[in-house]
Amino acid sequence: CTPPPRCTVWATVKAVVSTQSTGRTNLATVVLLLKSLGVSDLLSFHFMDPPPQDNILTSMYQLWVLGAFDNVGNLSTLGRQMVEFPMDPAMSKLVLVACEMGCSEEVLVIVSMLSVPAIFYRPKGREEESDAAREKFQVPESDHLSLLHVYQQWKNKGYSSTWCNTYFIHYKAMKKVREVHSQLLEIMEKQRLDVVSCGNKWDIIRKCICSAYFHQAARLKGIGEYVNARTGMPCHLHPTSALYGMGYSSDYVVYHELIMTSKEFMQCVTSVEAEWLAELGPMFYSIKESVHSIEEGKAKAAERRKQMEQELAEAEEALEAERERQSAPSSSRRAIATPGHNKTPARTPRRLGF
Repeated sequence: CTPPPRCTVWATVKAVVSTQSTGRTNLATVVLLLKSLGVSDLLSFHFMDPPPQDNILTSMYQLWVLGAFDNVGNLSTLGRQMVEFPMDPAMSKLVLVACEMGCSEEVLVIVSMLSVPAIFYRPKGREEESDAAREKFQVPESDHLSLLHVYQQWKNKGYSSTWCNTYFIHYKAMKKVREVHSQLLEIMEKQRLDVVSCGNKWDIIRKCICSAYFHQAARLKGIGEYVNARTGMPCHLHPTSALYGMGYSSDYVVYHELIMTSKEFMQCVTSVEAEWLAELGPMFYSIKESVHSIEEGKAKAAERRKQMEQELAEAEEALEAERERQSAPSSSRRAIATPGHNKTPARTPRRLGF
């Protein structure tokens, strides 16, 4: 019987991320996967082609910010759930938070739409007509909600290809979106997560998006010009964004990713409230209050820092104890069986019948 043929494909970590541009290289998905497989020391892991340690540390920090890691770098309960979704960790958290907030049905559609390239196209000579068709689907507060609006209208039209051609939408891209959406529904069912709709309460969806992308927030600096809330790097709204040229600029926004062309353009932007950033990202943002509140905040920060140091000390002690246990010689000795050393019975046992 001939065994079935097997094919093994080897790929280095650098090959996995080489399809992305240098500014978008992110090992967060790889780091999360290795942690779920039981790799405790990622910096000492024997990669076939080791990535820079700074990239690994940056990815570990991002996962800690998202709540996938605890304060000592171990996989949290949320992180174990995030591993089950084959997507970027931020998008995985977006789906899981949506289950808690009661808007998972809409968020699954948004995540599916973000998994494909641009769905709109601009044929040569019909640019103005294409832009006018795009504007019909735009939701002023969010590009994410605009994508949701497009899918809902396509679903109401029976997933028609003619409808897509009328509004300059890639039909093949929308078919891919539908396939990804069905796969995500299967994962949700497998993980026993509820798919719930929030109806017309789309502000809940914006807050849910803020919970996963608060580390990519920008604040308004001038007319149509934003700066990153953490680094101060200039960011601009893309001309195709729903927030571009709407007459009112939101004070704070979060974006899906940053594209470096002639300027730093934010892609897929959603306006958020300052209170949401302070609530969902307390490690980065806070609201200015009275002196008494500032003192209380400093006391809480000191207490939180002390707790983290205590957790780190306990983790180091446990790691040191594990190393000593593995390096200590075994106390039990195993007997070696040697021919001729065992005593032969003086007589043949009676039970053999001799």
